[in-house]
Amino acid sequence: MTPTRALILSLLVAGAVFGLKWLAFVLTGSVALYSDALESIVNIVAAGAALIAVLVSRRPADSNHPYGHTKAEYFSAVLEGVLIVLAALAIVSAAWPRLMAPEPIPELGIGMLVSLFASGINTLLAWFLIRYGRQTRSPAVVADGQHILTDVLTSIGVLVGIGVAWLSGWWVLDPLLAIAVAINILWVGWRLVRDSVGGLMDEAIPENELADIRNTLKYALEGLASDGRVLEIHDLRTRRAGPSTFVEFHLVVPGSTSVEQAHQVCDRLENALKANLDGVRTTIHVEPAHKAKHSTFRIG
Repeated sequence: MTPTRALILSLLVAGAVFGLKWLAFVLTGSVALYSDALESIVNIVAAGAALIAVLVSRRPADSNHPYGHTKAEYFSAVLEGVLIVLAALAIVSAAWPRLMAPEPIPELGIGMLVSLFASGINTLLAWFLIRYGRQTRSPAVVADGQHILTDVLTSIGVLVGIGVAWLSGWWVLDPLLAIAVAINILWVGWRLVRDSVGGLMDEAIPENELADIRNTLKYALEGLASDGRVLEIHDLRTRRAGPSTFVEFHLVVPGSTSVEQAHQVCDRLENALKANLDGVRTTIHVEPAHKAKHSTFRIG
């Protein structure tokens, strides 16, 4: 399985789930079930956009994009967040008239069963996409899985609420649930956009991952610092682009160190990082002691 095939699977399943949820809406006329179906349309568009983004991001580096095309996945996640916002506005637009004049919902039992079956399919798909996306460090796949998981959670809430309305006769719960779904997916859309913009703006990796990098470098330098071959490491900087993590730092060595000796130390550090981090790309600036800035993250 590749990220591309995972997203093709997501696209196909999203189409089938949308068909089931739209059937549930047609049978009942419930605006809450309409909101559920409308979010599935967003799933289809988002899965298609994520698929295109992954295809672009996996292209090798070229003369115009020497760092590769990995950031393309973030554009997909931003688009998905925008689509979620538009879906929320459409849901509120449909629910508002029903809120002003609540109506009984016909054929509710069979409609709820169809929607429940669709939600079961979505649950399995979301679990697979999030798990696989994290393993392959694909923001587009993870974002798609998180959106589908949100769809599952809101679907369950809708079904529970409609069930209460059916038993109690409080049909105003139908449009209220639709508006609640809209508010919830607005929050999800904001989070997706926020995380993706962070990637586009070269935001540093999370502190726990940064601590792993620091510890890896410290272990790799054991013995080198004590005998004076390495004086310190400073100016450690990180960023992430899709599945790749970029690590840059300055390596301070004695001025008498030969190019070959410095290169051997760099190889040792790069191999240590590769052994502990998937998709890491390391850039090391070697400088003699009398040129060192002696700033951040010092070893030695």
